[in-house]
Amino acid sequence: MDVSAIIVCAGDSRRMGGQDKMLLKLANTNVMGMSMLAYEKSKSIKDIVVVTKENLVSAVKKTAKELGITKLTHITLGGKTRQQSVLNGLKLIDRDTTMIAIHDGARPLVDIGDIERTIKDARVFGGAVLGVPVKDTIKIVEDGLIADTPYRPKLFATQTPQIFKRRLYFEAVDFATANGLDFTDDCQLAESIGAKIHMTIGSYKNIKITTPEDIKFAGVILDGQEDNMRIGKGYDVHKFVKNRKLVIGGVDIPYKKGLEGHSDADVLTHAIMDALLGALVLGDIGGNFPDNDDKYKDADSINLLEEVYEKVDARGYKIGNIDSVIVAQSPKLSAYIDSMRRNIAKACKTDINNISIKATTEEGLGFTGEKLGVSAHCVCLLKQK
Repeated sequence: MDVSAIIVCAGDSRRMGGQDKMLLKLANTNVMGMSMLAYEKSKSIKDIVVVTKENLVSAVKKTAKELGITKLTHITLGGKTRQQSVLNGLKLIDRDTTMIAIHDGARPLVDIGDIERTIKDARVFGGAVLGVPVKDTIKIVEDGLIADTPYRPKLFATQTPQIFKRRLYFEAVDFATANGLDFTDDCQLAESIGAKIHMTIGSYKNIKITTPEDIKFAGVILDGQEDNMRIGKGYDVHKFVKNRKLVIGGVDIPYKKGLEGHSDADVLTHAIMDALLGALVLGDIGGNFPDNDDKYKDADSINLLEEVYEKVDARGYKIGNIDSVIVAQSPKLSAYIDSMRRNIAKACKTDINNISIKATTEEGLGFTGEKLGVSAHCVCLLKQK
């Protein structure tokens, strides 16, 4: 690791309608948190310097602590211009650094693989920037009239990171300082001394958060990424016993027998709980609610499901959908399905349309077919918030 990252989070967010874009919620953190996390996970990055505003310093520290960021070494204040902000960060990078990666904190969806590829290209060419081919035809307009149409195949939209060998970048900084030049783009700074910078092809997902619409678009992108989804499977079974009420999906069902268990033995709710816990690798019901703990004796399983969902929520996930099946020869359950769906949806703080509950029999075969008990299966999809 010989690359220092300078993450610039010092903008004034003028087009965000009064909100600071760095603090906007995204996934299980905020915009600047996701940017820091990408460089934390990049294997080539040795240290991170965050350049920000005075009123965000405590938020940067808090976010870094919550995310377990270990590479953050310094937080410094921005300057009047972007170039001045980068220079403030430049003063604090590690002395052994040979490469400098500069990133806009407002690009939270940067891909770790793209960071690594840009670093690799910068080692070869002296400097490399991430970018994508322009999709639209670009017009040069003067006084409201089209003056020229550049050749689109040669046009690229520049992103970050922009990565340079240390010596090249410092040479460019010295040149700009000596000549009173101030650039809004680090690549342009390097170009001012005649450097030929490589364009590394990036992703259109690496958007810059500038307007309120951008944060919504970022959320849509995250919703579509498989890495931000978790799938869990749950199964439970209980046998019938006399002198107990039958509770399934939080609904009391009139029947001559109930289900045996330490809690209320709600077989459907237990299967759903196990699916949610499994999706986030949080153990199983037995580990979270031991059957030798009197605290859970005859416990309402819907209340336990609410506790499980609190764990899901605390880890930054929400219900995508739940699909479950109750297997019972008797009693007939179709009349109670909608009530069960409402109970589960309420406990999981989701829309009832995200909850599917079906009931079936095993045609008189096996444990449930012989009316010895009831079993339930569940599959859940969790999506990062």
